[in-house]
Formats: sequence, C-alpha cells, structure tokens
Amino acid sequence: MQLHKNWITPRRISTTLFFGGLLLLGLLLHRDYGMGCDEPLEREAGYLSLRYVAQRIAPQLLETRHLTGLAELRTYRDADHGVAFQLPMAVIETAFFRHNLQGAYWLRHLLCFGTFVLGVWAVYRLGTDRFGSWRWGMLSAVVMVLSPRIFAEAFYNYKDLVFMSLFAVGGLTLTRLLRRPTAGRAATHALITALATDVRIMGLMLPVLTICFGVLEMWAQPSRRLAMARTLALYVAATGPLVVLFWPYLWDAPVQRLWECFNSYSHYRQTMQVFYLGKMVSCQRLPWHYLSVWLIVTTPVSYTLLFLGGAVSTLREFLRRQQEFIKDVAGRSDLLFGAWCLGPLAFIALNNSAVYDGWRHVYFIYPAFVLLAVRGLSAGVHAWQTAPLASARRQLGIGAAALLAAATAHTIARQVADHPYQCAYFSFLPGSVVESLFERDYWGISARDGLAWVLAHDNRSNVTISDTLNSKLFISNNALLLPSNDQARLRFVSNARADYFFGMYRWHPEAYDASYGTPIHEIRVAGLPILTVFRR
Repeated sequence: MQLHKNWITPRRISTTLFFGGLLLLGLLLHRDYGMGCDEPLEREAGYLSLRYVAQRIAPQLLETRHLTGLAELRTYRDADHGVAFQLPMAVIETAFFRHNLQGAYWLRHLLCFGTFVLGVWAVYRLGTDRFGSWRWGMLSAVVMVLSPRIFAEAFYNYKDLVFMSLFAVGGLTLTRLLRRPTAGRAATHALITALATDVRIMGLMLPVLTICFGVLEMWAQPSRRLAMARTLALYVAATGPLVVLFWPYLWDAPVQRLWECFNSYSHYRQTMQVFYLGKMVSCQRLPWHYLSVWLIVTTPVSYTLLFLGGAVSTLREFLRRQQEFIKDVAGRSDLLFGAWCLGPLAFIALNNSAVYDGWRHVYFIYPAFVLLAVRGLSAGVHAWQTAPLASARRQLGIGAAALLAAATAHTIARQVADHPYQCAYFSFLPGSVVESLFERDYWGISARDGLAWVLAHDNRSNVTISDTLNSKLFISNNALLLPSNDQARLRFVSNARADYFFGMYRWHPEAYDASYGTPIHEIRVAGLPILTVFRR
C-alpha cells in the first residue's frame, strides 16, 4: 500500500500524462504530414547499407526483391550519410511491409516522432537535474513541443530531428557520467554517441564535449580524478568500435572513411542556390549570420528573449565569480549548455561549411537553446521573488509574465492553425516580408494536399501534372501517400501537355505569372502562400 502511495505522486502523474499524451498525439497526427523531398533518398540509403550487410553476413538474402537492382554502397554518392535510423527501418520494412510501401512510410513518420518523444524526455530530465525541480524540467519539455517547426519536422525529418533527439539523449548520458563516473554510464554514453554519430557526423561533438567537461570535472572534483580518468578512457575505447559497428560504410576502412565523412561535412559538395534575404546565393558562399538569422525568425520571439536572458545571466555570473561558478554543479551545467548551443554555430561560421534549408543542420543545438531559455526564465522568477513587494521590479515582473502568457497562447494558436504546415512557420515576420526574403516549404510536404485537392475536383481517369524539377523532387514523392486508386489516375507529363502546374516557391520566390496558367488553389500559412496550383 505504501509503495502504491509513493508511486502516485504529482510528478509521476504529470509525466505519465504528458509523455503518454505526446505519444498518442503522434499516433493521431503522423498521417497528416506529406512526404519530405529527402525521404526516398534516405530510404534508399538504408537499403544500400542493408544490402551491403547481407553481402557480408547473409548472401542468401541478396535475392530478396527489396535488395535487387541497387548500386554498390562504396560507389553511392551519399554513402557518407549515416544510417543508424534508416538501416533498422529498412529491416522492418523488409520484414513487415514488403508489399505496402505507403504503410512503410507512415511507420517511418511514426517512429521518427517516437525518437522526438525520447529527445523531449531527455530535455525533461536535463531540466529537472539542472534546476532541481521536475516542474522546471517539465516546462523545458513543453517548450520543446511548443516549437512549431521542430514539432512538424519531427514526423518526416529523419536526419536532423532524429539526430537532435539522440544528441539530447547524449547530453543526458553525458551529465550522468560527469556526476557519477562508472563503467556502465561510460558504456551507455558511448552507445548513444555512436548512434548519434551514425545519423550525422556532427555527433563527434559529443566526444569533444565529454573529454572537455570530463577534464573540467576532474579539476572541480579532485577526489574523483582517478575514477573520471578511467571512465573517460573506457568511453573513448568503446565509442570508436560502436561507431563503426552501426555504420556499415565504415567497415572496410574505418579511420579513412570516417575522416572522409567528417571532411565531407566540413566542406560539403552541395552547390545549390538558396534564397536568403531577398537574393539567390550559393550554399557555399552564405554569410556567417545565415544560421543565426534563420533560428531567430523561425523560433517564437519569447523563447529567443528568454534565451538571451539565460545566456547573459550565465555569462554575468561566470565573470563575477569564475572559480566558484565552475565548481558549482549548476554552473558547469550552464557552461555545457552554452558550449552545446554556441560551439557548432561558431565552428560552421569559422569553417565556412555549406548549409542550406534554414538552420536544420544545427537543430541539435535546440535542446541546449531551450534549457538556456528556461535558465533565463528561472533567473527572472528568482529576481521577482526576491524583490520588495511594492518595488518597480515586482510590477515589471507581473507585466512580463502577462506578456509571456500571451506569447505562449499565440504560439499554441499558431501551431494549431498552421497544422500540418508548421514547416513554414515564421515567428514575427508578416507573410509579405517573408515572401521577399526567405524560402518557404523547402521540404515540399504541401504537395500531397495539393494533389489530393486536384484529384478531388477533377474526376477524369487520367489527370496530368507538369513534370518539372518540382515534380521530380516534391510532387511525385507525395503521390505515394495518396490512396492507390488516386495514384493510378496521376500522369506526369511535359509542361506543354499537362493540365496542372504546381508552384512550389523554393527556387522561384517571386509570384508566378500568367504563363503558368490560371491559379485555382492555394495553400497558405498565416497569409504566406507555400503552394499554388495552376490549371493550364
């Protein structure tokens, strides 16, 4: 009876309801989103790696239909992309969805969101440990969920969102290792590090953070130096083999190919043009502020202001009492969040790495961004609580709380109203300004609903769609998510013979003229057109 009473606590009830509700929400919503343009390529990468594994350990499986007609992994253009998520997905599809490609994609959406829930849980635990209260940890988790772009891409961005979630778990296993260095925690952290690295090569930042903050921990806690040194040595020894194990491309030449993958990330071969601040610019020559500007304009303003407050508060305390701050566990946690958040931005800016599609390549810094934002709110609440009752600080705090509540309500309203197109969420810029400055639905997920609308309003047995670059990258992919009878009615033909043209606004930011036909349907997000269907 006592055990039963101990289990029923506000913390357990709240966390069970929150994370259970989040999983249920994913189950209800995972079919609402279209297909991102990278999804077929990601699926192919998983199958190429699965075929390579079969060649090495089970050649009898090579005759399986899903493994025939594929290129060799060693000559595959994107072999340097990790497959820690895609390889298991290929195995599951081969086992259970051999004749149901659409079902396989829906499952990928659901499991991608499942990894996001895991990442949110990690942020909850990190917030709970840092602020000493499960309520502050829950607030951190809520902020993660109430982030429109992050929430939407959690269903179809197999690379950046899966990596973000695993990196968040890596942040949690790192802090646990630092607080109590044991062999078990070193092995767990090495496993998460390997999985994160085998999704995106920037997972190698975890070993850098681990060693740096392990050394800092040894300085702050001299009595644990020997235990920490042993744990770090075990972690490093375990991480390398695990990274190779979960990434088949590395098996033949681990060190050489891992180095090649890292160099590929540092100097990525992509040369496409992106629309930024009203100009078409090569992704190889973007200005240093590209990522920061995209982060600011696509993140709720209140979160950005709280982040600035948390960063300034952390820096001020560090400068005021350096040694005492570093010796404090909370201070070292704040330094870890700062390095996690700002380090990658500095590395990419200084290294001039190619990035594109907004700031998705550094989504993995967002958990640290959120935790620093909550740090800013915590500092503000503490300042308000310690102020005299009749002081101006008290009145200012009440006004700030009212504004924060209103901003949160607005974010919730936008996240619901924009569904399922939160990928085109901009926090404070009106649609007319966004049109002239930034890319919109660069994933192309709106194409599925555009196709569904056309097929619902055209009852002919053959409906022809313009076979342009947009069709190849965005539209034909999304046709796979339509009912089979609708798929059979679609024909992709030359522009001159097509009945319909889809204006996607990715590499065509300006309005489409009359030569494309008559606009008959449009999908908008807060007044911003992200897809226009033309009848030709």
